[in-house]
Amino acid sequence: MISLGSFAMVFGIVWVLVDRSIKVQLIKHGADARTLKMNKSSDGSLRFGLLLVGVGVGVLLGNLIAETTGMQEEVAYVSMTFLMGGISLLIYHFISGKHTDKGDESDV
Repeated sequence: MISLGSFAMVFGIVWVLVDRSIKVQLIKHGADARTLKMNKSSDGSLRFGLLLVGVGVGVLLGNLIAETTGMQEEVAYVSMTFLMGGISLLIYHFISGKHTDKGDESDV
């Protein structure tokens, strides 16, 4: 935990310093630093919710597979958790892709 926390701290400090230096360079060249702001969508909760549902289903399927077959518990849990989490993120991608396509058509 300590090594993970120290890694996260160093990563955060480097991230802030690099972001600040990029903004300073943009201001020096006369560009507006607000152009760097990402367009944050409000679908973050949908993505996070789908991921958590996928991980939960993965844990349940891993338990089911471990109990009904001779597969090792660790392998069943980890594989099903990653598989279902990945599937949930793919579902989010397709949902958000259809959502942005509909928004583009209405603007035309």
